[in-house]
Amino acid sequence: MDLIDIKDSLKSVDTSSLVDKVEANLVALLQERKLKVGDSIPTELELAEALGVSRTVVREALLRLRLMGLIESKKKKGAVITSPDILGLLGKSMNPYILSEETLRDIFEIRLVLEIGMADLLFQNLQPQDIEDLNNIVNSEPAIVGENHIFNISQEIAFHGKLYEITGNATLKKFQKMLLPVFDYVHHSGLLRKQSTVRNFVSHKGLVDILQNGSPELFRNAMRNHLENHFARLFD
Repeated sequence: MDLIDIKDSLKSVDTSSLVDKVEANLVALLQERKLKVGDSIPTELELAEALGVSRTVVREALLRLRLMGLIESKKKKGAVITSPDILGLLGKSMNPYILSEETLRDIFEIRLVLEIGMADLLFQNLQPQDIEDLNNIVNSEPAIVGENHIFNISQEIAFHGKLYEITGNATLKKFQKMLLPVFDYVHHSGLLRKQSTVRNFVSHKGLVDILQNGSPELFRNAMRNHLENHFARLFD
């Protein structure tokens, strides 16, 4: 048997640590038992005996679950299931200076898709005061904003931030706050194509008019057009 045959016969070695395996087993246990927030999980000793590992290994695996926000310690109840702050965990790594170029482009695309897809939520929750607030934002925008202008980040935060607020989705609003710095970084970083021409697009005022008098479908199309200059830098 030559060296090639030996390599083909060997199985890849599992290099994950014992703690990694215990952590994976614990996460699988939570899912299989359909444990809910507030439910207790077995003690360190019980888990160590069931898994056939030391309590030290179990303790390290449980610490990881605590850091992820999956469990917390309660008096007289031991470790219990909690509702993790998913965006809080994500936010800790949402630093554009440490993310790869591919990830930055992906996040840039996510924001564009989210804003096109929020139309139904906007029309479901829209109130007269929201229209007034949006008009006030539009009226305060610099005079240079025209049909061929790409809004700067301060204008984007004010107008699009209000749109996220109107959706009534707290998670979406938090996500938007994390996306904007990345969006701004990518916009100015040189990762996207340079535009030879800036295309006409639906303005912020046009979007407000559609919110006031149009439909979710019209708004989706208008938002897609509004973001056309950004999409052109991705796909042209």
